Amino acid sequence: MELKANHAGAAIGFSTRKGEQVHARVASSFISWEQAERNLKELDGKNFEQTKEAARAAWNNTLGRIRVESDDAERMRTFYSCFYRSVLFPRMFFEYGEDGKPIHYSPYNGEVKPGYMFTDTGFWDTFRCLFPFVNLVYPSMGEKMQEGLLNAYLESGFFPEWASPGHRGCMVGNNSASVVADAFLKGITKADAEKMYEGLLKGANSVHPRISSTGRYGWQYYNELGYVPYDAGINENVARTLEYAYDDWCIYQMGKKLGRPSDELEVYKKRCQNYRNVFDPESGLMRGRNKDGKFQSPFNPFKWGDAFTEGNSWHYTWSVFHDVEGLIGLMGGKEKFAAMLDSVFALPPVFDDSYYGGVIHEIREMEIMNMGNYAHGNQPIQHMIYLYNYAGQPWKAQYWLREVMNRLYMPTPDGYCGDEDNGQTSAWYVFTALGFYPVCPGSDQYVLGAPYFSKATLTLENGKKIEISAPKNSDKNRYIRNLTYNGKSYTKNYFTYSDLLKGARLVYDMDSQPATNRGVKESDFPYSFSRDEAK
Repeated sequence: MELKANHAGAAIGFSTRKGEQVHARVASSFISWEQAERNLKELDGKNFEQTKEAARAAWNNTLGRIRVESDDAERMRTFYSCFYRSVLFPRMFFEYGEDGKPIHYSPYNGEVKPGYMFTDTGFWDTFRCLFPFVNLVYPSMGEKMQEGLLNAYLESGFFPEWASPGHRGCMVGNNSASVVADAFLKGITKADAEKMYEGLLKGANSVHPRISSTGRYGWQYYNELGYVPYDAGINENVARTLEYAYDDWCIYQMGKKLGRPSDELEVYKKRCQNYRNVFDPESGLMRGRNKDGKFQSPFNPFKWGDAFTEGNSWHYTWSVFHDVEGLIGLMGGKEKFAAMLDSVFALPPVFDDSYYGGVIHEIREMEIMNMGNYAHGNQPIQHMIYLYNYAGQPWKAQYWLREVMNRLYMPTPDGYCGDEDNGQTSAWYVFTALGFYPVCPGSDQYVLGAPYFSKATLTLENGKKIEISAPKNSDKNRYIRNLTYNGKSYTKNYFTYSDLLKGARLVYDMDSQPATNRGVKESDFPYSFSRDEAK
């Protein structure tokens, strides 16, 4: 039977007796009937029980990469539930041809092409830690994803920003730059890096002719003025400006490693400081700015949307991943910066929903969470707690990270803090439970939090292990008193990707009281563009 329609489906019934079982084998393909029959061979003659056991073994192999140990069964369930969600995205959109090599139906040009393709991912969410998680734990899969991204560029002229299955008009930013650069700089990418860099330059200086969220909407204003104006008829303009600035930094880092011309690099090195153009000294927050250079007026920092994306100024002000030290300087120094971080939790969960014309679920989740104006169920603020490290107050990060995990993640029907968002919110939990997080993808650093379990072991693809031991760990003993790295005292507030790949044994001495010093030196604070690059 064949049925063609915009939305088509099928229902099959079996006339069975009580207790009778029916086993059916079903295969599908985006390519052809013949390819669907070929895909059916994946079952390879296995019966139902054999197929079920093969699936169980595959999941055990995938989720066995990280082993956590705890007497708390609920926390174990929560961890592995989040781990499971983290590896569901992006979805594989390729099949294997008659010769056993990957092929895919291209949602970009309608042709059947060789090579890998992935879909169902939105980079506005997943650049933050989902893709860095893949690059650390499953680099061979990350390599395939990068080849898939290159294929998307070759077949459409743009990298996707939200693939579903092709370019979808959704969210803002040009964060394919982050996803591509992070993998390249970590040595994951085996595809044509020069061609991928070409795609980054294309996306940074143009916009898709039909899908305004692909490429950079408002790029002409951004390149000329250094920001997307509030009064240019382009919604979510401050969010775009902040993300474009970070994306320019990612392009700069990749171009530098590729040895691109200095005049080309200088453009992106300069533009990555454009976040400064939407910082309002009066409020100490990011604020819309008009074409004439004046800040928007009136300004309500609790207004969701408008100049921001699914959040307000208190959420998006921290989106300067690549130059936290520069943001600290704009706010008046580390003490004032830490006080602004404190304010997010001290403020009541008030909001202005007039832009949306009603309370969207992310706003309601913030209210229910009852953690002030901290809205963990949405992505822009999820890295914020780690910024206490840059202010020299890592114990506050250790306190609040545990509060988030304890309050917002549970193995119950209502125990998830918001949208799945393509695995990002789950990957945040997995990283945070291990005790470190990639605040700035594109750098090789993971900023410290504190481990959630007494013991965890991460087995890398290269056979090395990251062993994390915190025997005194508990909700009371949530603060790091001392840390040893391969037997030696460790005072930095971050780990590096290159060091972790060599294997590491991390032993934490946890305490109930904050360690306000722990021997950390100014030079040991996490990465900052302004210190390491601008001088």
